Amino acid sequence: MAYFIGLGYSDGFSAHLARLLEELVPDSPVRLTVGTDAVCSHCPNNINGFCSKPDKVAGYDRAVLDLCGLGEGDILPFGVFASLVQKRLLAPGCRPGICGDCQWNEVCAAHPSRWA
Repeated sequence: MAYFIGLGYSDGFSAHLARLLEELVPDSPVRLTVGTDAVCSHCPNNINGFCSKPDKVAGYDRAVLDLCGLGEGDILPFGVFASLVQKRLLAPGCRPGICGDCQWNEVCAAHPSRWA
């Protein structure tokens, strides 16, 4: 989400993510999950609520939670979560080690984080 610039797996996914980013104001409560979540709901790799690459995505999710000192099921304001991600992962340059194998890596590498 930090590097989203309107590109995505499909037009529906991109439109959905753009809406989420508008709706998720700093005080919006979010429940942290490992696996398919609200972000994934319009992804073409989401087949009946299940990711077609669950181990890969769960690995990304777990790495983010671990580096932020958070756990699955934690509920916190979106702004707090985004700040933790920026401070503990993005600013120190940890992103490529977490999701550098993602097909969107070049997009993320070429743009600044929206949370910087």
